[in-house]
Amino acid sequence: MARLALLAVPVALLLSLSFLLLRPASPPLPFSRQQAASGPDRRRLLRVYVAELPRALNHGLLDLYWSLPAADSRIPASSDPDHPPPRPPRAHSPYPDSPLIKQYSAEYWLLASLQPGSSSAPAVRVVADWRDADVVFVPFFATLSAEMELGWGAKGAFRRKEGNEDYRRQREVVDRVTAHPAWRRSGGRDHVFVLTDPVAMWHVRKEIAPAILLVVDFGGWYKLDSNSASSNVSHMIQHTQVSLLKDVIVPYTHLLPTMHLSENKDRPTLLYFKGAKHRHRGGLVREKLWDLMVNEPDVVMEEGYPNATGREQSIKGMRTSEFCLHPAGDTPTSCRLFDAVASLCIPVIVSDEIELPFEGMIDYTEFAIFVSVNNAMRPKWLTNYLRNVPRQQKDEFRRNMAHVQPIFEYDSIYPGRMASAAQDGAVNHIWKKIHQKLPMIQEAVTREKRKPDGTSIPLRCHCT
Repeated sequence: MARLALLAVPVALLLSLSFLLLRPASPPLPFSRQQAASGPDRRRLLRVYVAELPRALNHGLLDLYWSLPAADSRIPASSDPDHPPPRPPRAHSPYPDSPLIKQYSAEYWLLASLQPGSSSAPAVRVVADWRDADVVFVPFFATLSAEMELGWGAKGAFRRKEGNEDYRRQREVVDRVTAHPAWRRSGGRDHVFVLTDPVAMWHVRKEIAPAILLVVDFGGWYKLDSNSASSNVSHMIQHTQVSLLKDVIVPYTHLLPTMHLSENKDRPTLLYFKGAKHRHRGGLVREKLWDLMVNEPDVVMEEGYPNATGREQSIKGMRTSEFCLHPAGDTPTSCRLFDAVASLCIPVIVSDEIELPFEGMIDYTEFAIFVSVNNAMRPKWLTNYLRNVPRQQKDEFRRNMAHVQPIFEYDSIYPGRMASAAQDGAVNHIWKKIHQKLPMIQEAVTREKRKPDGTSIPLRCHCT
């Protein structure tokens, strides 16, 4: 009996082992739960230090803007909604309503999210000591500064340094920020600049190239490599200033009101576009598309400016069209894309070099159609393709679009939804996207520290 008892022990062990080996494995955790299970560092808030700059370089610029007596010289005085300034005087200075400037208002909302008492960015925590920070936010309204010089400065002064108030402000910002020990600690790689206007901080871009740049796209940043321009690899470009590795693409502020899914009605027009026909660089595609489709019976191609009249035309056109054309302009993208999303008009993106906000967080193919330039240039190809999109797919696109609308909101315009929309909106998604960059930025800073004096560092290292 004792021998039988001893034999039973290994048998029981073998049975237990075989049960463990043969038992089906547990399914893997979903991606979001894997992140949550990987430790508290994944869940902690992004720690932000706000660099010390005079008020004259941010909200003081708004005071200056609203004190300007004349209208923007680039548009008819009757089309400037801000000048003369509205009466009665406002208790605080809001961001301009001018469509030329409002579309770039991310700088205003990001700084607002870091003010005491703000609840619009639950993903961040403002710290009082730069040594405790993950990133340093530079609170310069670079776009407003540039636009004021373009609209009210001396003619032709923007590209010059003499007599250029925008350049004077750029120089002051860079001198102050680079003199701080926080910049010296990282070489600027953990500093955040908001450069939504393609010409923001035009004169000092090389000096701030290592930093995290928040841009609407990379149009106007890349330059052809002169050594390869005449060879068979002319498509190669120098990534010396911007890169998806370190920088963040942010959405334009849309200019049209948001349309809810419950408001959606019949859309008799197949495809709609409103804007300038003639553009530069990549915008030459737009001119060719215009000529191909302007005479199509169910396509509307309107040339116009986003003044009060043009705005009402755009609202009507986008809300009564199945698809909204989004060809490249002077840069690969424009505010028009986000106006289309707000209007539940399915975007048709014809721009081979476009970069979009929050890639990896949302899937644009669930609510937008991407068409290569080559296909779009084929006569009748694009309209035939769009006419064959099934009704069921268009309805699904529109439902998905309604779901992501809040993600592109800076200042929530949803009645009664201020808190939830703000937390789910553009500002918080931008901070989350910056948070994703931290490992690469910390690696670049560490690698920089171990380089001995006299080492030549290739410019490409700015992008890592």
